[in-house]
Amino acid sequence: MKYQRIEDMRIDSDLSQKQISEVLHISQRSYSHYETGTRGIPVEMLIRLADYYNTSIDYLVGRTDNKMPIK
Repeated sequence: MKYQRIEDMRIDSDLSQKQISEVLHISQRSYSHYETGTRGIPVEMLIRLADYYNTSIDYLVGRTDNKMPIK
């Protein structure tokens, strides 16, 4: 499964894969695998990404089109 939204959020924020991988404390190669869907994203990484982008995990994985997290 390709995670298009994590790529879109990164590009919209004018960030490189390297920059996001540093935020997540993983290699750029590992992050690239997440974006392309060649490797599943661990829940811990989804939580970090959702927190970083101030959105929900559901939005990142395509379960909702609402970018704002439910409070």
